[in-house]
Amino acid sequence: MDWSPLYISIKTSILATIITFFIGILVSYKMAMYKGKFKGLIDGLLTISLILPPTVIGFFLLLILGKNSILGKVLFSFDKNIIFTWSATVISAVVVSFPMMYRTSRSAFEQIDDNIILSARTLGLSELKIFTKIAIPLAYPGIIGGTVLSFARALGEFGATLMIAGNIPGKTQTMPVAIFFAVESGDMNKAMTWVIMIILISFFMIIMLNYWSDKQQKIIGKRLK
Repeated sequence: MDWSPLYISIKTSILATIITFFIGILVSYKMAMYKGKFKGLIDGLLTISLILPPTVIGFFLLLILGKNSILGKVLFSFDKNIIFTWSATVISAVVVSFPMMYRTSRSAFEQIDDNIILSARTLGLSELKIFTKIAIPLAYPGIIGGTVLSFARALGEFGATLMIAGNIPGKTQTMPVAIFFAVESGDMNKAMTWVIMIILISFFMIIMLNYWSDKQQKIIGKRLK
């Protein structure tokens, strides 16, 4: 039994979650504070990958990162290639999981009372301190929830990964890809093994999230008393 799909999936999901964590928090906070007329348009662009079929996402990533694209030509000039590499699995995971982090975090930031932010500005706090000392602590339950959802989405990514990273055993073959090709070859036992692994990991993440949420509610309850 080749366990490389497990290692690749975990490694990819963790790195993709770290990337979406930082980018998602920054973008979601900016969008929560943004009151411009283009908010709906920008929000749509940031979340469109949530509803697009993964193969469509993979197609656009091929256009952006392929050797005939502007970015692809620049990378090729430095003898670099992203398509069909492990980096491609991370990129596809980031693209499909970002909306989960963004929407959850943005909702958490938008629930913060505007008077708190205005009072902090009146007292002379910089925007950076407001963000790090006030906004994030108040929104962190939603941020944690978004992080878990992003990890789960990255772990289950299939279509876009197959389009731009392919199925290279030991290099780009994640568990969802391994399941597909195991079924294609008729190896149902191998497919079932990877299905069980994904279910166990996802179930563990849900249990940890529920445990953390219950713990936070108890802490908040004690503070209110």
